[in-house]
Amino acid sequence: MWSRQRRGAGLGGRGVEELRARRREREAALRKARRQEQLVSKRLLREDTTAEEGGQDGAEIVPDPLSEDEVLELLRGVQRGSEDRKRSLSCLRWALRNKETQQKFVRLEGSIRTLIGLFTSSLADMQMEAARCLHELSHSSDPAVAEACLPVTSYLLTYLSGHSVEFTELCLYTLGNLVVESEAVRKQLLPQGVIPVLASCIQSPHEAVLEGLGYVLSQLLQAKEAPTEIIPLVLDSVLPQHMLRLVCSGLKAGIGAAVEFAWSLHYIICSHTANTALLSLGALPALTSLLLDLASEIPEDAPEGLELLICPVLRCLSNLLAEETGCEVQIQDERLLIALFLILQCFLQQHPFIIQECLWLLNNLTDEHFFCSALLSLDLLPALLQLLPCSQMASVLVLTILCNIAEKGPAYCQQLHQQPALPLLLPTLALPDPKVVGQCLELLHLLFLHWPEAAADFVRQGGHQALEQHQSIPELQERAQALLDIIGQPLGASAFSPCHAMLSAFS
Repeated sequence: MWSRQRRGAGLGGRGVEELRARRREREAALRKARRQEQLVSKRLLREDTTAEEGGQDGAEIVPDPLSEDEVLELLRGVQRGSEDRKRSLSCLRWALRNKETQQKFVRLEGSIRTLIGLFTSSLADMQMEAARCLHELSHSSDPAVAEACLPVTSYLLTYLSGHSVEFTELCLYTLGNLVVESEAVRKQLLPQGVIPVLASCIQSPHEAVLEGLGYVLSQLLQAKEAPTEIIPLVLDSVLPQHMLRLVCSGLKAGIGAAVEFAWSLHYIICSHTANTALLSLGALPALTSLLLDLASEIPEDAPEGLELLICPVLRCLSNLLAEETGCEVQIQDERLLIALFLILQCFLQQHPFIIQECLWLLNNLTDEHFFCSALLSLDLLPALLQLLPCSQMASVLVLTILCNIAEKGPAYCQQLHQQPALPLLLPTLALPDPKVVGQCLELLHLLFLHWPEAAADFVRQGGHQALEQHQSIPELQERAQALLDIIGQPLGASAFSPCHAMLSAFS
């Protein structure tokens, strides 16, 4: 239970550190949930368009399923060495867009072996058509179809060093699709040397090849076994430095590849196994410089899809700063704050998911005095406060950032008090979300501790009634009562210096 005993001693360093530690525990839980969001997906490369096939409004046309006899007849047509073989292959590729037909095809004896024979033939047109058939199969959501394609993986790797950009790209996306669906495929690819092959491909001058390679890597790095079986192999290769190079040259070399490699870096960082290695490559200053460059493109010359690159770059920076790597890492560049607020201003309406990413980074930055001071001196607090009503997560993060500032001491709390923070906190206290209200109560706790004048103003603005409404909510009632006790004391009384037992209410 929370004792509301009062002492004359001020809030010591141990108390502040305990408050911070407890808030960091809550942040860690939120961050863990966010890190577990995955972008596992499959890609289809098709040279024909929906319009050409009679589709309307971008809707994909899926053929009706074939009977087993019809599938068998198509396979026999492909196996016959007649002039109609290519036409049969094209018909098969079209038919394989249907899931049921895919399943029937792979169950036929010799079906995959036939495709592999054509895939490895010396006839370029047959080879490409067979590759497209395999690509359709790789897009299946049925793990049995992916595992039926196991015999093709070694050939896919071999052809990644081919001379045709279109063919190499097709092989990469087929490989990436198979990696998504099947652990058996991933386990087979590792001893076959997938990482060294990808390390060789990453020096390709072709943007399409690089984007496909980034797709394969991003899917591999999301596998549950990645931290122990895949990432160590990646770190032992030349991939990390080239990934970082390609991400940071994204606006010049091609934004598609940069997006894929940025997500790949994000998954490596989230594995907790490689951040020291990435920091030694200069990842932090490089990504910081990139974010400044990306912000400078806003709003005049921003290329289409810029937000798709900004999102993983923000995550990489945020998670690198959140890690305890054992080495001192400091970024002290107030331009980073300006960049974040420019990005927020640009994407607030069209791409609101960017708000949460910016706020996570801002939260980690304001753990340091430098960025707390910079945020206040650059007069960015009003813009931050405007984000309070954007969403539940935005509210929690904005309030956490304000707590980061408030815990730095009286001078910071005085500046928060001088800004229009308190009037905005009152409607926040009226929200039905206990997480948001709880974070708001913690902010008030810090403000009242370090700057008692804020408590007097809070009461004058109707704060007493706002706190009373939470006395009946179990997870909030103790903290609300503590603040009611504080504002009920004369200004300067020892109520503003609660004992160690009081701190437990704000856990």
